Amino acid sequence: MSVKLLPDLGDLVEGLGITGIVGIVLIPVLLPVIGSAGRPIAKAIVKKGIAFYENNKHTIADLGETWEDIIAEARAEVGEERMKSAEPTP
Repeated sequence: MSVKLLPDLGDLVEGLGITGIVGIVLIPVLLPVIGSAGRPIAKAIVKKGIAFYENNKHTIADLGETWEDIIAEARAEVGEERMKSAEPTP
């Protein structure tokens, strides 16, 4: 029994199809183009995220405090339930 580490070229061509093969061939050409166009887009997204955070900082802080309160209440209730279940029944 032999172990195949690499697929046959015929199997690869059938699996990828023409568009897959063309895509693989064009990757070295398209990556620099995508990279140069992607950087300004990524920077714009980061800038929008910073602006959103700055405009909503107070709301986000309130939401965080509310969430912490909910977690504290849930933990307290779980602790109470454990205490009740640990009490001996008369």
